[in-house]
Amino acid sequence: RSLVVVHFWAPWAPQCAQMNEVMVALAKEHTQVTFVKLEAEAVPEVSEKYGISSVPTFLFFKNSQKVDRLDGAHAPELTKKVQRHASSSSLSAGSNDNAKEDLNVRLKKLINAAPCMLFMKGSPKEPRCGKGFSKQMVEILNKHGISFSSFDIFSDEEVRQGLKTYSNWPTYPQLYVAGELIGGLDIVKELEASGELDAVCPKAQKLEDRLKSLINKAPVMLFMKGSKQTAKCGFSKQIIEIINSTGVDYETFDILEDEEVRQGLKTYSNWPTYPQLYVKGELVGGLDIIKELKQSGELLPILKGEN
Repeated sequence: RSLVVVHFWAPWAPQCAQMNEVMVALAKEHTQVTFVKLEAEAVPEVSEKYGISSVPTFLFFKNSQKVDRLDGAHAPELTKKVQRHASSSSLSAGSNDNAKEDLNVRLKKLINAAPCMLFMKGSPKEPRCGKGFSKQMVEILNKHGISFSSFDIFSDEEVRQGLKTYSNWPTYPQLYVAGELIGGLDIVKELEASGELDAVCPKAQKLEDRLKSLINKAPVMLFMKGSKQTAKCGFSKQIIEIINSTGVDYETFDILEDEEVRQGLKTYSNWPTYPQLYVKGELVGGLDIIKELKQSGELLPILKGEN
């Protein structure tokens, strides 16, 4: 029932020697875990069976079942995986159903992590799929300007295996929209050919449209550093105090949270600094202008949209 960690290594690779030292240290810490070294080239049929294409590679087994893998010399990642699997294997066998339930909860969260989620081998910038399916999928989505987030199934063996069962779909990549499985590459190609893909997947909002909708999100919108509760610069703090003193309702947007908006709004409004105050989608100005308007008594009618 305990965890077995198998290190596929080669005597000619210095990174394998380093990872062997890491394993010795982990073995002292996790006495209930069995650590095994296998020279990858000496057992070609085993290496082939488990798709070992480089060293070092670590496989994790529980109850004779492979539960995880780690490719490459990543000591922190190896430590993390050993800790995670060792702690879960020391629980009683009765926790198996709970583990299944926990995994399903996790999968559901991942599927719904963005309006459009792609589960693929590697990342959009670096697809790692021998047959190029993941790469083709990314190219199609980008070509159509579709906004999507992705999850690298190589980074998590539990998700990789669990999602196949959860969605009853045996291969990758897998595309989900609004938490529902659309399908793999063939289906996405069919949707593209029939012209349905654009209707199915959410478009990446053009920056200009996004800025327009943000500016018009509330009658009075303040783009600032920080939030109403915690201003992160002196100018933003002063402008909030002035607006608060008028008693007018307003919403804020923290430009520190979004570099695209921060840079884009300067160009869009032709105003180089922050804070920036908008009323009914129109730029009023920055702190100096707001101070002047307050002194002249014009600020309140402008904020109320009377001017």
